[in-house]
Amino acid sequence: MSLQQPPSNPASSPVCTHSNTDRCSDGGLCLSEYTWQVKANDRDFNNQFTKKGFLCFKRRKYADNVIRTRKYNVLTFLPFNLYEQFQRVANVYFLLMVILQGVPAISTLPWHTTMIPLIMVLATRGVKDIMDDMARYRSDNEINNRPCDILHSGSFRAARWRDVHVGDVVRLRKDQFIPADMLLLNSSEPHSLCYVETADIDGETNLKYRQALSVTHEELHTEDKLAAFDGRVLCEEPNSQLHSFSGALHWRGGQHPIDNERILLRGFRLRNTHTCYGLVIFTGLDSKILRNCGRTVVKRTRIELLMNHVVLMILLFLLVTSLLLAVGAGVWEAQVSGSIQAIAALSEGFSPAYWGFVTFWGYIIILSPAMPMALYITFEVIHVVHSRFINWDLQMHFPEKDTYANARSTSLNEQLGQIEVIFSDKTGTLTQNIMTYKKCCVAGTVYGE
Repeated sequence: MSLQQPPSNPASSPVCTHSNTDRCSDGGLCLSEYTWQVKANDRDFNNQFTKKGFLCFKRRKYADNVIRTRKYNVLTFLPFNLYEQFQRVANVYFLLMVILQGVPAISTLPWHTTMIPLIMVLATRGVKDIMDDMARYRSDNEINNRPCDILHSGSFRAARWRDVHVGDVVRLRKDQFIPADMLLLNSSEPHSLCYVETADIDGETNLKYRQALSVTHEELHTEDKLAAFDGRVLCEEPNSQLHSFSGALHWRGGQHPIDNERILLRGFRLRNTHTCYGLVIFTGLDSKILRNCGRTVVKRTRIELLMNHVVLMILLFLLVTSLLLAVGAGVWEAQVSGSIQAIAALSEGFSPAYWGFVTFWGYIIILSPAMPMALYITFEVIHVVHSRFINWDLQMHFPEKDTYANARSTSLNEQLGQIEVIFSDKTGTLTQNIMTYKKCCVAGTVYGE
């Protein structure tokens, strides 16, 4: 992998505080619009900031460093999962059938003949959704419990990512992931350079560099000095701009501009650098990588969308059939049943229009088994079994890292391989990008086969 060559560390540019523009006439950086303040090694100071929460309640301005990608918890599972499941037209139809069967005047079948199969469909999908959400929960725990070292009471102590707070000074070692968006303070490399891999953010495996401010590089090279560090960062609010950052470090009466080249983002991986130290600025949902993550949406396969259209066609057929039968029942009641004494006695004096209305809903209930409820149960079982076969497939084993295929969702199996268009800027995106030496020519001499 290649390394970008870093420039020399420039001198700090002047900073001003008197206007709302990005640059002043003297070239200084204006900080009056910045409202994000972080003080190093002072959790009490950082915890005093609050923002408006639900209704009139207030909550801490700075997020914790715990990520939660699961969709449900104990309280929200039932309402949220039912809402998702009733996005299916068939489930809404069967619920309406249960309601109609509970009306004695039009019920032609017992209500439990539809209720029990509907509960089975909802329960099968619910159990599968719980399994998928538990996988997300385990993944969250794995990330939240990654190790790091946090400066506390004058020394670095082993901690987890979930324990990181805004304003903490964190020590990271080679090959570790960056737990939060941080200002690089110092590193073990000359001039406090720090080489990082950004594959988790932009897919690039080429190493990029970050460099600490000259003032922190020269002053913060021991644990005692890091523990005494009381600098204050004034910067922009959390945003999704991965390639820009604007702010300044206020320390010892000076103001030192901070740009994107001084920031280590969450998701970076430390490479070719033994140790680095950083001041946490954005944590958790405030970090730039999570700001770029959209809301979790319910993904639907083409087959599921096709089934919704099929169900609508079946429903239309049932409505037309029931309407014709209802019209026929009304005509029969008006023209024929009155002349037959035995049938007339059963009409109980109701009008033909009433009998047609009741007959319409009665036939809707009678013809409801035409809806393929068992097909949905079959789909759910097939999805679960298929995902297990993917996990057990020995031909999808990668021996170099001893890893197997992992189906993280049991709802999208049939979408595998259904790729129509690929947009790529280079072949390395589609290949392993591994080159093998063949031959070369030096001063007229050919080396190699």
